[in-house]
Amino acid sequence: MCLGIPGRIIAAHDDQGLPMGTVDFGGVRRDVCLAYVAGEVSVGDYVIVHVGFAISRVDEAEARRTFEALREMSQLDELEWMRATADAALDTLGEDPT
Repeated sequence: MCLGIPGRIIAAHDDQGLPMGTVDFGGVRRDVCLAYVAGEVSVGDYVIVHVGFAISRVDEAEARRTFEALREMSQLDELEWMRATADAALDTLGEDPT
């Protein structure tokens, strides 16, 4: 099973010709490759990230729906980390990315 998680781009930079960005997942920030969505996204946009690559752009409403679904799925004990991430992301949706 593959899982893509929405996150908000809070910074963008170039790494040796490769478009990269810092993406916030409800307080957890990671560097992500933006090559697949280059020219389609900018700081403040939401993207779906899979294994370190932004694979598509989504709007805030879709990001919220995804985090709500993740929170519901996280009712299983072994997915506690997912609930914490989903809760944090839902709390920060709509905030200024800086």
